[in-house]
Amino acid sequence: MSLRPRVVNFDETWAKIRETLESVVTLKKIPRSVWNDSDVYALCVAFPEPLGEKLYAEVKSFLENHGQSLYEAVSGPDVDILRLYHNHWSQFSKGSLYMNLLFGYLNTHLKKQKQDYGEISPYSTSFSPDAMEEVMDIGALALDIWKRKMIEPLKETLVKHVLIEVKRDREGEDTHQNIVHETVLSFVEVQQYQSKGALHLYEEVFEKSLLKETKEYYRREAAELHCGNTCQAFISKVDIRIQDEDLRTRKFFHPVSYSRVIRECEARMVEDYIPYLQIECRQMVQEENTQYLSKLYTLLKHIPRGLQAMVTELEEHITKTGLQAIRSVKVENGPQQYVDELLGIHRKFSHLIKDTFRDDPAFISALDKACASLVNYRHDPKRSSKSPELLAKYCDSILKKSTKNLSDAELDEKLGDIIIIFKYIDDKDIFQKFYSKMLAKRLIHTLSVSMDAEEGMISRLKHACGYEYTNKLHRMFTDISISSDLNSSFNDFLSNAEVSLGVTFTLFVLQSGAWPLGQTSISPLSIPQELVKSVQMFEQFYNGRFNGRKLTWLQHLSTGEVKISYLKRPYFITVTTFQMAVILLFNEKTSLHFSEILEQTQLVERELVRTLQSLADVRLILLSEDADPTKCTYSLNMDFSSKRTKLKITAAVQRETPQDTEQTLSAVDDDRKMYLQAAIVRIMKSRKVLKHNALIQEVISQSSARFTPSIAMIKKCIEALIDKQYIERREGSKDEYTYMA
Repeated sequence: MSLRPRVVNFDETWAKIRETLESVVTLKKIPRSVWNDSDVYALCVAFPEPLGEKLYAEVKSFLENHGQSLYEAVSGPDVDILRLYHNHWSQFSKGSLYMNLLFGYLNTHLKKQKQDYGEISPYSTSFSPDAMEEVMDIGALALDIWKRKMIEPLKETLVKHVLIEVKRDREGEDTHQNIVHETVLSFVEVQQYQSKGALHLYEEVFEKSLLKETKEYYRREAAELHCGNTCQAFISKVDIRIQDEDLRTRKFFHPVSYSRVIRECEARMVEDYIPYLQIECRQMVQEENTQYLSKLYTLLKHIPRGLQAMVTELEEHITKTGLQAIRSVKVENGPQQYVDELLGIHRKFSHLIKDTFRDDPAFISALDKACASLVNYRHDPKRSSKSPELLAKYCDSILKKSTKNLSDAELDEKLGDIIIIFKYIDDKDIFQKFYSKMLAKRLIHTLSVSMDAEEGMISRLKHACGYEYTNKLHRMFTDISISSDLNSSFNDFLSNAEVSLGVTFTLFVLQSGAWPLGQTSISPLSIPQELVKSVQMFEQFYNGRFNGRKLTWLQHLSTGEVKISYLKRPYFITVTTFQMAVILLFNEKTSLHFSEILEQTQLVERELVRTLQSLADVRLILLSEDADPTKCTYSLNMDFSSKRTKLKITAAVQRETPQDTEQTLSAVDDDRKMYLQAAIVRIMKSRKVLKHNALIQEVISQSSARFTPSIAMIKKCIEALIDKQYIERREGSKDEYTYMA
């Protein structure tokens, strides 16, 4: 067939096209030869004048007449309007797609003319430029005619019948799901060719009525359920109604309505009854009724501020339950039970929140607030919380060698649990002080269960608080490593000098700034003659290697092993250096008076009494009957015996006394003052001039990661810095400070 324009008889050609169009719109079978006919093209390029506009007008007229006939069929009396409308719509909507394909060239032809309407033939009187603006594709035209001929006159009737079907479904009756669904979607599909406002008809004609009906239906439904059921039964039935409505929206409506319908349902059945539900919520939380709490959570989570009361109730319940648990623990009995109670509370309510509230952030935040108040609870309001000290002691018990050492997996789990509690502690500097003291003892006396475990714990603390927090702890490990190399070098030094010490001698060289080893209350000691050469040779070695460094010997932390040979069988006894100094005196005499021992050891009286008592307790020495230990005579027990040949009577790792605890807390207080003063100087150096309240807030902000400083302490630090001339009060202002360079 030629594609050149030619003279075409419009009436004859239209008759054939109309016959095809009637088959298409009624979905009748069409022979391929007829479908492939190019009559549409021939009319659009006809000579001398294209007939596309005339063809468009005839198609439009045909569709309007067809739409009118369908309307008359549907709107007749005694008809099942939804079923009939659905049948015609199903046929027409599919037909419109085929029509759009059949008239594909006409659509292209009209679009081109619309773009170039200035060049339309002067002989054409069918379309003016203004009229061309209203031309649309045949598929869109068909749907537009359906909208005008069917939906507009029938919309109220259609919506009424659809809502009747929806109500029947809500009441458990059988409905025509497919018919209702496709009828509803026809309000959207008739505007599918529109780039904007495709949902306008659906929302205005159908959805508004749907939401209004939903509101009224569930207001009545909720009132009936409230009157005839307990709160728990009410919650269960409302939960079921909302789940059913959620399924119903997906069966019948367009996706845009899903959330809107459910929101309306929740508003009437849940939001209107929030005061009632909140009253019952308290009892459920106190009873930890997870079944109904989970259902109540599901109902309230989409309501604005619906969960607020439940979150508050849970936080108060956790706090109350936790306080009852930790108040019943006797702190003086040790940290194990105290920490286990805290971990038990956290673990219990973490599981409850996960299983019941699906790890909702609001409830996790409530757990964190409650646990923070428990961990930082002060048994004595005038003193800081005991948690940092007890947690440090708990760490010590876990990381110290014992007869009940844990497996690696159990140890790792315990350390993870410790960090859970640690993160809630406000006074992290107190924990650091106690932890470092106990770590020092474990390292010095090689009591750690594992160096990997020690380093793993420090890494966890570093991750939680940063490098600065664990800097000294890392330096302690470095010193232990360096000391091992120093001992090896010292042995090489002795070998090269061909010197024999007569004893096996190892030591740690520790940085005074990194280790919490106070020297204020250390007793002096006259070193036993057997050890003098070892000390002198090491000092000679160390001074030759490190010029300008000063060694301070901490004999009170040292230990040694002595061999007892005067009995029937030898014994090897591990003792402190103080105990060793006393025992070695009995090499010369088997009986010594307290004053003699005091003179030869040079120990302070209090320390000597304690040392002698520790030896008497194991009956290595015997006391005369005098009640005053400073007036006794002490003699070797020539009948000493033990089932073991290796004994340990060292008192080096002593239990923390109340005085030691007070000293530690006092040291923390001093450290805080220095930290605050440094923070104030940093802030003022940066800001130059700052008001009092702003300075206070910035100091608190910078300190919050380590501790929560009191306003009184900050004020004292400010006054101290004014006295030291780091800052000054600005002239003419009572509450403003200036940095002094």
